[in-house]
Amino acid sequence: MIVGRFFVDGNVKWGAVFDDKVRIISRNFLEGVFEYTKETYSVDEIKILSPVKPSKIIGVGLNYVEHIKELNMEKPKNPMLFLKPSTTVIAHAETIVYPKHMSNRVDYEGELGVVIGKKAKKVSEEEAKKVIYGYTIINDVTARDLQFSDGQWVRAKSFDTFSPIGPFVAKDIDPLNLKIQTRLNKEIKQDSNTSDMLFNVYQLVSFISNVMTLLPGDVIATGTPRGVGEMKIGDEVEIFIENIGTLKNRIGGEEND
Repeated sequence: MIVGRFFVDGNVKWGAVFDDKVRIISRNFLEGVFEYTKETYSVDEIKILSPVKPSKIIGVGLNYVEHIKELNMEKPKNPMLFLKPSTTVIAHAETIVYPKHMSNRVDYEGELGVVIGKKAKKVSEEEAKKVIYGYTIINDVTARDLQFSDGQWVRAKSFDTFSPIGPFVAKDIDPLNLKIQTRLNKEIKQDSNTSDMLFNVYQLVSFISNVMTLLPGDVIATGTPRGVGEMKIGDEVEIFIENIGTLKNRIGGEEND
């Protein structure tokens, strides 16, 4: 099942996606069992919103083996975690704002996003499967020059619009073997599979929940494959993940440019 969050006739609504149609449902899908309403729309008729509004986004660094190799770095012994604020979130088709007042190098990082469905604290890997609602796509946009100059990652990862998420959430798929591909202006830049993760989805959920409590709607950005690179104003970036869809955003300048 594919579900999403939409703006329809002046209201925020939730729906199930069937090909190019959206059937509106009776409640937020994270709240449990829902019913279908009589409302049906074409995807092109309504505005796609970020599928969830996370209290936090938990990022994972250096989690694809081939990416670690391309950086000539050692494999971490434990997942490398960082946080991104909820104010970084934008939706499919919205604009990533290039913060030229602070950064001269902004990169894409195509990633599988894990959407938490139930409050999770100190869960095991087996229990992790029960607290995951589904999977989405996230672009962990990063001001690479600031990441290097600051020596830590908060500023580089936290600019408004630096977490495009969506377009939808997919349930009942295998997160351990999904094709993931990033295209910049239609040119393939990242081409990998989630099987290349050093720490898989269930290991990550368990590890993170033993550090902090995960809440419904929180998103774990599970790391990026090899091939990260620079985006410039005017570029369009597309991230495709098998069985989920394609997240597409363009890069724009700041309002006062």
